[in-house]
Amino acid sequence: MSPPHPWWNPERHADRRSGLLARNRIKAAIRDWFDQQGFVEIEAGALVTSPGNETHLQAFRTDLTCPDGSTKPRYLHTSPEFAAKRLIAAGESKLFTFAPVFRNSERGPLHAPEFTMLEWYRAGPAANRYEMIQNDCMCLLSIAAAATGRTDWTWRNRTCEATAAEVVKTVPGLFADLFGIDLQASFIDAIPDRDGLAAAACGVDIACVADETWGDIFSKLMVEAERRYPGLPELRTPDNKERPLILDQFPAVMSPLARPSPCDPRFAGRFEVFAAGIELANGFAENTDAEQVRRGLDAEMAEKQRLYGERYPVDDDFIAALSMMPSGTAGCALGFDRLVMLATGATHIDQIIWTPIPQ
Repeated sequence: MSPPHPWWNPERHADRRSGLLARNRIKAAIRDWFDQQGFVEIEAGALVTSPGNETHLQAFRTDLTCPDGSTKPRYLHTSPEFAAKRLIAAGESKLFTFAPVFRNSERGPLHAPEFTMLEWYRAGPAANRYEMIQNDCMCLLSIAAAATGRTDWTWRNRTCEATAAEVVKTVPGLFADLFGIDLQASFIDAIPDRDGLAAAACGVDIACVADETWGDIFSKLMVEAERRYPGLPELRTPDNKERPLILDQFPAVMSPLARPSPCDPRFAGRFEVFAAGIELANGFAENTDAEQVRRGLDAEMAEKQRLYGERYPVDDDFIAALSMMPSGTAGCALGFDRLVMLATGATHIDQIIWTPIPQ
């Protein structure tokens, strides 16, 4: 079989063009919505000291050559998060960005090495910014649906009614409903109990191996939960489509940048948004305890060293800025390309990126 035409082939471009123009309409409508809400659009530099400190993210590394000929290691950012939070510390109260971001070793229908992240933050006097950020997500889904005229979003035989009323569930509540697992019981004095969670996972036929951590086992359960949750009646519309899902209260040990819950510090103010089984967004009640964040990021990098034999630096300048952020700040990162895919019916992320990186 002959290889596919490159994206710039006129025939292939003609096939992709309607989705690309829809991408532009969605982006313009979102920009207009943020402008009406009083947000400032910012541009985050992509060349950074630290690309981010999530264990499993792989960054692109380069060298910055100084005028004296010396070099310093630099990375392409995996998220504009560190830059955006610095601007919140500087005094911005509502900002957003459409940021090109870069993640190595990621390629597939939902993943590209370079993609666009829509990220936004709310700071200021309101007491419910975290809930406001969740509401923003639902507004963005509706905006994308209006821009394409499609409210039924389908991915691999799962259909979500994008404008239906969302369902908000906690992670412990979802695990209880789907697996009968008491996630709170997998902690001993607020410390994750690896063997306890492994036993619970094995009880629902999810195999665990000896070198897997509590976090590894939790991630396995999450993957299975994402597969099973459409079976819950509350997540279905009257005509049996999925509703958008906001999954709230992730374990704090998995969320070092999110503020631990004042009611239960085992869990954090972190949520994810799902539509048709695709994770679209990841939002935080921002943790402004600089030392607590540093410990969490150091732990992430220690795990990265164990698994992959490398670690990325923790950005001291970012840590310093955290303590100057308003304590009630909330923010969210949304995969813009995935939103466009669902809204247009695309089946591969390269279909809706203007100049995709060749396979």
